[in-house]
Formats: sequence, C-alpha cells, structure tokens
Amino acid sequence: MDYSKLEEVISEKEIKEAVKKLAKLIESDYKGKELVTVSVLKGSVIFTADLVREINLPLEMVFMAVSSYGAGTSSTGVVNIRYDIDRPVNNKHVLIIEDIIDTGLTIKHLKEYFACKGANSVKVCALFNKPSRRKTNVDADYCGFSIEDNFVVGYGLDIDNKFRNLKNLCKINN
Repeated sequence: MDYSKLEEVISEKEIKEAVKKLAKLIESDYKGKELVTVSVLKGSVIFTADLVREINLPLEMVFMAVSSYGAGTSSTGVVNIRYDIDRPVNNKHVLIIEDIIDTGLTIKHLKEYFACKGANSVKVCALFNKPSRRKTNVDADYCGFSIEDNFVVGYGLDIDNKFRNLKNLCKINN
C-alpha cells in the first residue's frame, strides 16, 4: 500500500478546528467534576493528545488497549481488553476517547465495563463516526465528524499499523 492510493476526506485544518470545538464542550460539561479520560490505544492516542491539551481542566489520563480487529479491515465482533487502566474510576466521571465508532461493539462494551467499575458517569468522545456500520445502538456524546462507509486511515487510524501518522483523514482507493 502506498500514498498514491489515498484520497483526503477531512483536512488537517478541519480536524484541528473540530478538536478545539470538542474540547470546549467537554470543558464546559465537566467543570468542577473529577474527570478521567480513557484513551483507547492505539488509534486514539493522537486525538487524545491534541484534545486534552485543549481542555483547561484538571483531569487524569489513563490508557487501555482494546481490540476487535485482527490484521484485516473488518471487526471480528469480539472485544478483547489487552491492557487495562491502572487507576480506579469509582466516583469519577469517565470520558472514553475513541478515534472512530464503527460497529459500536467496542464502545458498548467499554461503557458497560466502566459503569461496573463504579464510575459516576461514562461518556464517549469520538473524532470520527460511521453510523451506517452500527451493529448496536450506541453513539458518541461528543463527535467531530460523521463519515461515509469507507476504510479510512490517518490521524491515528491505520491499516496494519501503517498511516497513523497522517495529519488528515484519507480513504483508501483501490
């Protein structure tokens, strides 16, 4: 796979503007609350870093690795926690930060998981959303962009761990 097969869907400038807008909404909603952001590795790490730097609140950042994809381009439907958070979230407000919501299975699983861990609230912030692929009824509380059902890479999203470093979002053309 090379760069010649990529077509820009969302520009770097559009992404930066959306991140700032999301941060201001989150900042307003969580003022005075104990906020724990949960970055779902690997895809959301770039989004998380940019987002939390725009949120002017004291917050905790934790990371977890979750997978429902193998090396291919479609979800297996089975959610595996490969690395769990290292801090308690009971009596705190959890904000799951995800790069993209596709089938919704991972987000549904994580919302239930953190509710069982005693979080006061569990919300989701996703930069990208593919509602046409949903297999379960979940949505992001904070969402940057709804996109069409194309396989996309960039800004954290990958194919076989490549193209995460792109500053924009691109679809792959055959």
